[in-house]
Amino acid sequence: MRWLPVLYIVALLALEPLTPVEWPVSFALIAVPLVTAFAHGPVVVAGATAFAVVLEGVLAGTPCCAGRSVGYLWDRHYVASYICTALVGALGTILAAHRTRRERTLADVRFVAEIAQRVLLRPVPHRIGNLLLESLYLSAFAEARIGGDLYEAVPTPYGVRLLIGDVRGKGLLAVETAAHMLGAFREAAHDEPDLPALADRVETSMDRRATLLGGSELGERFVTAVFAEIPADGRLVRVVNCGHPPPLLIRPGEVRELDRGRSAPPLNLGMLVGDAYQVDVYEFLPGDQLLLYTDGITETRDPAGCFYPLLQRLRSWGPLPPRELLEQLHKDLLAYSHDRLEDDTAALTVCLVADEPAAAPSPPAGAGGTSSPC
Repeated sequence: MRWLPVLYIVALLALEPLTPVEWPVSFALIAVPLVTAFAHGPVVVAGATAFAVVLEGVLAGTPCCAGRSVGYLWDRHYVASYICTALVGALGTILAAHRTRRERTLADVRFVAEIAQRVLLRPVPHRIGNLLLESLYLSAFAEARIGGDLYEAVPTPYGVRLLIGDVRGKGLLAVETAAHMLGAFREAAHDEPDLPALADRVETSMDRRATLLGGSELGERFVTAVFAEIPADGRLVRVVNCGHPPPLLIRPGEVRELDRGRSAPPLNLGMLVGDAYQVDVYEFLPGDQLLLYTDGITETRDPAGCFYPLLQRLRSWGPLPPRELLEQLHKDLLAYSHDRLEDDTAALTVCLVADEPAAAPSPPAGAGGTSSPC
Protein backbone atom coordinates (compact mmCIF):
# COMPACT_ATOMS: atom_id res chain seq x y z
CA MET A 1 0.00 0.00 0.00
CA ARG A 2 2.86 2.41 0.67
CA TRP A 3 4.10 2.06 -2.89
CA LEU A 4 0.64 2.37 -4.44
CA PRO A 5 0.91 6.16 -5.22
CA VAL A 6 4.23 5.60 -7.03
CA LEU A 7 2.85 2.71 -9.06
CA TYR A 8 -0.24 4.75 -9.90
CA ILE A 9 1.83 7.69 -11.21
CA VAL A 10 4.16 5.39 -13.19
CA ALA A 11 1.15 3.76 -14.86
CA LEU A 12 -0.27 7.16 -15.86
CA LEU A 13 3.07 8.34 -17.24
CA ALA A 14 3.28 5.15 -19.31
CA LEU A 15 -0.21 5.72 -20.76
CA GLU A 16 0.07 9.47 -21.39
CA PRO A 17 2.23 9.32 -24.57
CA LEU A 18 -0.05 6.63 -26.00
CA THR A 19 -3.30 8.58 -25.78
CA PRO A 20 -4.66 11.18 -28.21
CA VAL A 21 -4.60 14.88 -27.34
CA GLU A 22 -8.33 14.91 -26.59
CA TRP A 23 -7.91 12.11 -24.03
CA PRO A 24 -5.51 13.61 -21.48
CA VAL A 25 -4.75 10.81 -19.05
CA SER A 26 -3.01 13.35 -16.83
CA PHE A 27 -6.43 14.40 -15.51
CA ALA A 28 -6.39 11.12 -13.54
CA LEU A 29 -3.65 12.64 -11.37
CA ILE A 30 -6.50 14.22 -9.41
CA ALA A 31 -6.79 10.89 -7.55
CA VAL A 32 -3.15 10.88 -6.37
CA PRO A 33 -3.89 12.55 -2.98
CA LEU A 34 -6.60 10.02 -2.14
CA VAL A 35 -4.44 7.08 -3.25
CA THR A 36 -1.65 8.43 -1.03
CA ALA A 37 -4.00 8.86 1.93
CA PHE A 38 -4.57 5.10 2.11
CA ALA A 39 -1.13 4.43 3.56
CA HIS A 40 0.58 7.73 4.40
CA GLY A 41 0.18 10.59 6.82
CA PRO A 42 -1.11 14.12 6.15
CA VAL A 43 2.35 15.60 5.46
CA VAL A 44 3.06 13.05 2.72
CA VAL A 45 -0.43 13.57 1.27
CA ALA A 46 0.14 17.32 1.10
CA GLY A 47 3.46 16.77 -0.64
CA ALA A 48 1.88 14.32 -3.09
CA THR A 49 -0.82 16.91 -3.86
CA ALA A 50 1.76 19.58 -4.72
CA PHE A 51 3.68 17.06 -6.82
CA ALA A 52 0.51 16.06 -8.71
CA VAL A 53 -0.36 19.69 -9.53
CA VAL A 54 3.17 20.37 -10.80
CA LEU A 55 3.17 17.14 -12.84
CA GLU A 56 -0.17 18.07 -14.40
CA GLY A 57 1.32 21.38 -15.48
CA VAL A 58 4.43 19.69 -16.87
CA LEU A 59 2.34 17.23 -18.89
CA ALA A 60 0.07 20.00 -20.13
CA GLY A 61 2.91 22.27 -21.20
CA THR A 62 5.36 19.77 -22.70
CA PRO A 63 5.15 19.67 -26.53
CA CYS A 64 6.58 16.17 -26.72
CA CYS A 65 3.66 14.69 -24.82
CA ALA A 66 1.07 13.62 -27.37
CA GLY A 67 1.79 16.67 -29.55
CA ARG A 68 0.60 19.26 -27.04
CA SER A 69 1.92 22.82 -27.13
CA VAL A 70 2.76 25.12 -24.25
CA GLY A 71 -0.57 26.84 -24.74
CA TYR A 72 -2.36 24.01 -22.95
CA LEU A 73 -0.69 24.95 -19.68
CA TRP A 74 -3.32 27.58 -18.84
CA ASP A 75 -6.21 26.08 -20.74
CA ARG A 76 -9.37 26.32 -18.66
CA HIS A 77 -9.72 22.50 -18.51
CA TYR A 78 -6.23 22.15 -17.09
CA VAL A 79 -6.73 25.04 -14.68
CA ALA A 80 -9.87 23.27 -13.43
CA SER A 81 -7.78 20.12 -13.03
CA TYR A 82 -5.23 21.99 -10.91
CA ILE A 83 -7.96 23.39 -8.68
CA CYS A 84 -9.70 20.02 -8.32
CA THR A 85 -6.41 18.30 -7.47
CA ALA A 86 -5.74 20.90 -4.77
CA LEU A 87 -9.25 20.45 -3.31
CA VAL A 88 -8.98 16.67 -3.37
CA GLY A 89 -5.55 17.03 -1.77
CA ALA A 90 -7.03 19.07 1.08
CA LEU A 91 -9.68 16.41 1.63
CA GLY A 92 -7.05 13.65 1.42
CA THR A 93 -4.91 15.42 4.02
CA ILE A 94 -7.87 15.57 6.40
CA LEU A 95 -8.66 11.91 5.68
CA ALA A 96 -5.05 10.89 6.32
CA ALA A 97 -4.98 12.77 9.62
CA HIS A 98 -8.23 11.10 10.71
CA ARG A 99 -6.98 7.66 9.65
CA THR A 100 -3.73 8.17 11.53
CA ARG A 101 -5.61 9.05 14.72
CA ARG A 102 -7.86 6.01 14.36
CA GLU A 103 -4.87 3.73 13.82
CA ARG A 104 -3.21 5.07 16.96
CA THR A 105 -6.41 4.52 18.91
CA LEU A 106 -6.72 0.97 17.57
CA ALA A 107 -3.08 0.27 18.46
CA ASP A 108 -3.73 1.47 22.02
CA VAL A 109 -6.85 -0.71 22.27
CA ARG A 110 -4.95 -3.74 21.02
CA PHE A 111 -2.17 -3.09 23.51
CA VAL A 112 -4.67 -2.89 26.37
CA ALA A 113 -6.36 -6.09 25.13
CA GLU A 114 -3.03 -7.91 25.04
CA ILE A 115 -2.25 -6.80 28.59
CA ALA A 116 -5.72 -7.92 29.69
CA GLN A 117 -5.18 -11.30 28.06
CA ARG A 118 -1.88 -11.75 29.88
CA VAL A 119 -3.66 -11.10 33.16
CA LEU A 120 -6.82 -13.08 32.40
CA LEU A 121 -5.36 -15.92 30.34
CA ARG A 122 -1.74 -15.90 31.34
CA PRO A 123 0.39 -18.61 29.70
CA VAL A 124 0.51 -21.83 31.68
CA PRO A 125 3.95 -23.10 32.75
CA HIS A 126 5.44 -25.42 30.15
CA ARG A 127 6.44 -27.85 32.87
CA ILE A 128 5.31 -28.48 36.43
CA GLY A 129 7.17 -31.36 38.04
CA ASN A 130 6.79 -34.35 35.75
CA LEU A 131 3.96 -32.76 33.76
CA LEU A 132 4.32 -31.04 30.38
CA LEU A 133 1.64 -28.44 29.70
CA GLU A 134 0.57 -26.39 26.67
CA SER A 135 -2.43 -24.13 26.04
CA LEU A 136 -4.28 -22.80 23.01
CA TYR A 137 -6.71 -19.93 22.64
CA LEU A 138 -8.41 -18.93 19.38
CA SER A 139 -10.76 -15.98 19.14
CA ALA A 140 -13.68 -16.15 16.72
CA PHE A 141 -13.01 -12.52 15.75
CA ALA A 142 -9.76 -11.39 14.18
CA GLU A 143 -9.48 -8.19 16.23
CA ALA A 144 -10.42 -9.80 19.53
CA ARG A 145 -7.91 -11.08 22.06
CA ILE A 146 -10.03 -12.38 24.91
CA GLY A 147 -13.51 -13.79 25.40
CA GLY A 148 -15.54 -16.10 27.58
CA ASP A 149 -13.35 -19.22 27.30
CA LEU A 150 -10.87 -19.76 30.11
CA TYR A 151 -8.22 -22.18 31.34
CA GLU A 152 -5.69 -22.38 34.16
CA ALA A 153 -3.13 -24.73 35.71
CA VAL A 154 -2.04 -24.20 39.31
CA PRO A 155 0.58 -26.21 41.26
CA THR A 156 -0.72 -26.81 44.80
CA PRO A 157 0.15 -28.98 47.81
CA TYR A 158 -2.49 -31.42 46.55
CA GLY A 159 -1.01 -31.72 43.06
CA VAL A 160 -1.49 -29.79 39.85
CA ARG A 161 -5.04 -28.52 39.57
CA LEU A 162 -6.50 -27.73 36.16
CA LEU A 163 -9.50 -25.73 35.00
CA ILE A 164 -11.16 -25.32 31.62
CA GLY A 165 -14.38 -23.34 31.30
CA ASP A 166 -16.76 -21.66 28.91
CA VAL A 167 -18.93 -18.70 29.89
CA ARG A 168 -22.28 -18.54 28.18
CA GLY A 169 -22.71 -15.38 26.15
CA LYS A 170 -20.36 -12.85 24.58
CA GLY A 171 -18.99 -9.41 25.16
CA LEU A 172 -17.76 -7.64 28.27
CA LEU A 173 -20.08 -9.53 30.63
CA ALA A 174 -18.57 -12.85 29.52
CA VAL A 175 -15.03 -11.49 29.93
CA GLU A 176 -15.85 -10.16 33.39
CA THR A 177 -17.40 -13.49 34.41
CA ALA A 178 -14.35 -15.39 33.15
CA ALA A 179 -12.01 -13.07 35.06
CA HIS A 180 -14.00 -13.51 38.28
CA MET A 181 -14.03 -17.29 37.95
CA LEU A 182 -10.30 -17.48 37.27
CA GLY A 183 -9.60 -15.34 40.31
CA ALA A 184 -11.78 -17.55 42.51
CA PHE A 185 -10.12 -20.72 41.19
CA ARG A 186 -6.56 -19.42 41.59
CA GLU A 187 -7.25 -18.53 45.21
CA ALA A 188 -9.27 -21.60 46.23
CA ALA A 189 -7.04 -24.14 44.48
CA HIS A 190 -4.40 -23.72 47.21
CA ASP A 191 -6.83 -24.00 50.13
CA GLU A 192 -9.46 -26.65 49.41
CA PRO A 193 -8.36 -30.22 50.14
CA ASP A 194 -10.38 -31.97 47.42
CA LEU A 195 -12.01 -31.22 44.07
CA PRO A 196 -15.67 -31.18 45.25
CA ALA A 197 -14.78 -28.56 47.87
CA LEU A 198 -12.88 -26.56 45.24
CA ALA A 199 -15.79 -26.67 42.78
CA ASP A 200 -18.24 -25.76 45.56
CA ARG A 201 -16.16 -22.76 46.61
CA VAL A 202 -15.91 -21.49 43.04
CA GLU A 203 -19.65 -22.03 42.61
CA THR A 204 -20.33 -20.04 45.79
CA SER A 205 -18.17 -17.18 44.52
CA MET A 206 -19.92 -17.18 41.15
CA ASP A 207 -23.38 -17.26 42.80
CA ARG A 208 -22.45 -14.35 45.03
CA ARG A 209 -21.27 -12.30 42.06
CA ALA A 210 -24.41 -13.08 40.05
CA THR A 211 -26.58 -11.99 42.98
CA LEU A 212 -24.71 -8.72 43.34
CA LEU A 213 -25.06 -7.99 39.63
CA GLY A 214 -28.79 -8.64 39.69
CA GLY A 215 -30.81 -7.92 36.57
CA SER A 216 -32.71 -10.25 34.28
CA GLU A 217 -29.63 -11.98 32.82
CA LEU A 218 -28.97 -14.26 35.80
CA GLY A 219 -29.81 -17.39 33.80
CA GLU A 220 -27.34 -16.40 31.08
CA ARG A 221 -24.32 -16.16 33.38
CA PHE A 222 -23.68 -19.83 33.94
CA VAL A 223 -20.32 -21.40 33.18
CA THR A 224 -19.58 -24.93 32.07
CA ALA A 225 -16.32 -26.18 33.52
CA VAL A 226 -14.06 -29.14 34.20
CA PHE A 227 -11.92 -29.30 37.33
CA ALA A 228 -9.07 -31.82 37.24
CA GLU A 229 -6.34 -32.80 39.67
CA ILE A 230 -3.16 -34.77 39.08
CA PRO A 231 -1.28 -35.71 42.28
CA ALA A 232 2.42 -35.04 42.53
CA ASP A 233 3.28 -38.70 41.91
CA GLY A 234 0.94 -38.92 38.90
CA ARG A 235 -0.55 -42.32 38.10
CA LEU A 236 -4.14 -41.03 38.32
CA VAL A 237 -6.29 -38.03 37.47
CA ARG A 238 -9.39 -36.88 39.32
CA VAL A 239 -12.13 -35.07 37.38
CA VAL A 240 -15.20 -33.07 38.37
CA ASN A 241 -17.31 -32.13 35.35
CA CYS A 242 -19.84 -29.29 35.55
CA GLY A 243 -21.79 -29.56 32.31
CA HIS A 244 -18.68 -29.30 30.11
CA PRO A 245 -17.44 -31.48 27.21
CA PRO A 246 -15.58 -34.39 28.82
CA PRO A 247 -11.76 -34.45 28.81
CA LEU A 248 -9.95 -36.79 26.46
CA LEU A 249 -7.32 -39.30 27.50
CA ILE A 250 -4.70 -39.83 24.79
CA ARG A 251 -2.26 -42.69 24.98
CA PRO A 252 -0.48 -44.76 22.33
CA GLY A 253 -3.15 -46.69 20.45
CA GLU A 254 -6.09 -45.19 22.38
CA VAL A 255 -8.10 -41.97 22.50
CA ARG A 256 -11.20 -41.94 24.68
CA GLU A 257 -13.52 -39.63 26.58
CA LEU A 258 -13.32 -39.53 30.37
CA ASP A 259 -17.06 -39.54 31.01
CA ARG A 260 -19.07 -41.73 33.36
CA GLY A 261 -22.30 -39.82 32.94
CA ARG A 262 -22.16 -38.10 36.33
CA SER A 263 -21.72 -34.50 35.23
CA ALA A 264 -22.93 -31.82 37.63
CA PRO A 265 -24.90 -28.79 36.41
CA PRO A 266 -22.95 -25.77 35.12
CA LEU A 267 -21.78 -23.27 37.72
CA ASN A 268 -24.46 -20.75 38.73
CA LEU A 269 -27.12 -23.42 38.12
CA GLY A 270 -26.07 -25.85 40.85
CA MET A 271 -28.37 -24.15 43.39
CA LEU A 272 -31.31 -25.26 41.23
CA VAL A 273 -30.39 -28.94 41.67
CA GLY A 274 -28.42 -29.18 44.89
CA ASP A 275 -26.67 -32.47 44.05
CA ALA A 276 -23.17 -33.09 45.41
CA TYR A 277 -20.23 -32.99 43.03
CA GLN A 278 -19.07 -36.42 41.86
CA VAL A 279 -15.35 -37.15 41.46
CA ASP A 280 -14.33 -39.57 38.74
CA VAL A 281 -10.87 -41.15 39.06
CA TYR A 282 -8.95 -42.48 36.06
CA GLU A 283 -5.59 -44.12 35.57
CA PHE A 284 -2.96 -41.66 34.27
CA LEU A 285 0.31 -43.36 33.38
CA PRO A 286 3.63 -42.03 32.05
CA GLY A 287 3.16 -41.12 28.40
CA ASP A 288 -0.56 -40.44 28.84
CA GLN A 289 -1.91 -37.08 27.78
CA LEU A 290 -5.02 -35.26 29.03
CA LEU A 291 -6.78 -32.84 26.67
CA LEU A 292 -9.24 -30.32 28.11
CA TYR A 293 -11.13 -28.21 25.58
CA THR A 294 -14.17 -26.00 25.07
CA ASP A 295 -17.08 -26.70 22.74
CA GLY A 296 -15.70 -24.19 20.24
CA ILE A 297 -13.63 -27.12 18.93
CA THR A 298 -16.33 -29.75 18.57
CA GLU A 299 -18.87 -27.21 17.28
CA THR A 300 -16.60 -25.94 14.51
CA ARG A 301 -18.32 -26.60 11.19
CA ASP A 302 -17.10 -27.08 7.65
CA PRO A 303 -18.83 -25.31 4.71
CA ALA A 304 -21.31 -28.23 4.51
CA GLY A 305 -22.33 -27.72 8.16
CA CYS A 306 -20.69 -30.87 9.56
CA PHE A 307 -19.20 -30.69 13.06
CA TYR A 308 -15.48 -31.12 13.61
CA PRO A 309 -14.70 -34.84 14.32
CA LEU A 310 -12.23 -34.33 17.17
CA LEU A 311 -11.88 -37.97 18.23
CA GLN A 312 -11.34 -39.16 14.67
CA ARG A 313 -8.73 -36.50 14.04
CA LEU A 314 -6.78 -37.31 17.20
CA ARG A 315 -6.81 -41.03 16.41
CA SER A 316 -5.57 -40.40 12.88
CA TRP A 317 -2.65 -38.21 14.01
CA GLY A 318 -1.25 -40.71 16.47
CA PRO A 319 0.74 -39.73 19.58
CA LEU A 320 2.06 -36.15 19.47
CA PRO A 321 3.86 -34.09 22.13
CA PRO A 322 1.67 -31.39 23.73
CA ARG A 323 2.97 -28.45 21.69
CA GLU A 324 2.81 -30.30 18.38
CA LEU A 325 -0.65 -31.60 19.25
CA LEU A 326 -2.09 -28.12 19.79
CA GLU A 327 -0.29 -26.71 16.75
CA GLN A 328 -1.76 -29.48 14.61
CA LEU A 329 -5.19 -28.91 16.15
CA HIS A 330 -4.94 -25.18 15.45
CA LYS A 331 -4.05 -25.68 11.80
CA ASP A 332 -6.67 -28.37 11.31
CA LEU A 333 -9.47 -26.27 12.82
CA LEU A 334 -8.68 -23.35 10.53
CA ALA A 335 -8.48 -25.63 7.49
CA TYR A 336 -11.69 -27.47 8.40
CA SER A 337 -13.67 -24.25 8.87
CA HIS A 338 -11.99 -22.43 5.94
CA ASP A 339 -10.71 -19.79 8.41
CA ARG A 340 -14.25 -19.08 9.64
CA LEU A 341 -14.38 -19.92 13.32
CA GLU A 342 -17.82 -19.19 14.76
CA ASP A 343 -16.92 -19.40 18.46
CA ASP A 344 -13.99 -18.82 20.76
CA THR A 345 -11.88 -21.90 21.36
CA ALA A 346 -9.61 -22.90 24.23
CA ALA A 347 -7.63 -26.06 24.90
CA LEU A 348 -5.25 -27.24 27.59
CA THR A 349 -3.16 -30.38 27.31
CA VAL A 350 -1.12 -32.11 30.03
CA CYS A 351 1.28 -34.99 29.49
CA LEU A 352 2.86 -37.14 32.21
CA VAL A 353 6.51 -37.84 31.48
CA ALA A 354 8.27 -40.91 32.79
CA ASP A 355 10.98 -40.55 35.42
CA GLU A 356 14.21 -40.61 33.42
CA PRO A 357 16.79 -43.11 34.70
CA ALA A 358 20.39 -42.03 35.11
CA ALA A 359 21.54 -43.99 32.05
CA ALA A 360 18.68 -45.18 29.91
CA PRO A 361 19.77 -47.76 27.32
CA SER A 362 19.10 -46.86 23.70
CA PRO A 363 16.59 -49.07 21.89
CA PRO A 364 18.06 -51.37 19.29
CA ALA A 365 17.91 -50.23 15.69
CA GLY A 366 14.74 -51.30 13.95
CA ALA A 367 12.93 -52.11 17.19
CA GLY A 368 9.16 -52.01 16.86
CA GLY A 369 6.50 -50.68 19.21
CA THR A 370 4.74 -47.36 19.71
CA SER A 371 6.71 -44.63 21.41
CA SER A 372 5.30 -42.23 23.98
CA PRO A 373 4.54 -38.71 22.66
CA CYS A 374 6.10 -37.19 25.79
